[in-house]
Amino acid sequence: MTFRSKFRKVKNNQRQFKALMLFTVFFFLGLTGFANKILVPMDPDTQQNHLKAYGITYFALEHQIKAQWLLNYRGGSFLFDAEDLLEKECKIRGVSFEILTDNDALAILDEISSPSKNMESVILEKAPKIAVYSPKGNKPWDDAVTMALTYAEIPYETIYDTEVLNDALVLYDWLHLHHEDFTGQYGKFYRAYRTAPWYIEDKKNAEALAENLGYRKVSEEKLAVALKIRDYVVGGGFMFAMCSATDSFDIALAAENTDIAEPMFDGDPSDPGYQSKLDFTNSFAFTDFILERNPMVYEFSSIDMTAKRAV
Repeated sequence: MTFRSKFRKVKNNQRQFKALMLFTVFFFLGLTGFANKILVPMDPDTQQNHLKAYGITYFALEHQIKAQWLLNYRGGSFLFDAEDLLEKECKIRGVSFEILTDNDALAILDEISSPSKNMESVILEKAPKIAVYSPKGNKPWDDAVTMALTYAEIPYETIYDTEVLNDALVLYDWLHLHHEDFTGQYGKFYRAYRTAPWYIEDKKNAEALAENLGYRKVSEEKLAVALKIRDYVVGGGFMFAMCSATDSFDIALAAENTDIAEPMFDGDPSDPGYQSKLDFTNSFAFTDFILERNPMVYEFSSIDMTAKRAV
């Protein structure tokens, strides 16, 4: 083989190598260019595990993966930057997902931004630190929310009166309230359960806790807790209340300067005419409600429409 033919062969090999390298580069660039987003749909026909999908969103935020909540789009779907870690976690947790190109994602966002659509895209930036207000000893299945959070694999911490009164709320971004009576009337369970061992035990424990925290009555201690939570929200904390916490919280705030608890709850009579002494400027959401004065009725006030709504 002559020198010239050897030279040509080397040049050809170099060209082939360069072509292969260029093909490889463009191939992988093409992959990343056409699979840049992960959509976690939340519509009932597509998503096979809705609770776990919320957990996936929390997981993404924990790992600094950019996320958007597409409100009213396919049930409130979530859009993420494509990451192998996230895709793998979706498969592990059994969460339905779709791979999108940038163009697909832009088309969705364009649809959402249309004035004719009742939709919105919200950027999610932080995995919130969550506190659930719940008595010590409660199991996850004692509270629908803790059960849902546990199943969804969303981390949370349980706090109660001692932590709240010691200003632990500043450590959390989000506070959840569920089965709680901030009026000190033990959930208005007196008629049905006053002789039940669990009711007697709960009342005894609540009174002991109030005394240990320096309060004469449970109603006074619960009011102090409600005021701390109010200040937490005013200071920028997020609170979600459901069940009895929803109305009893506002009732406690409105009744800050009057005693609405009957003797079987706190050992002394309620204030005469306490309905007229309520200060609705203190409440968060409800005004002009009428309190249920009868301790034998399982109801706090006219806020709850369960017995009246035609459903």
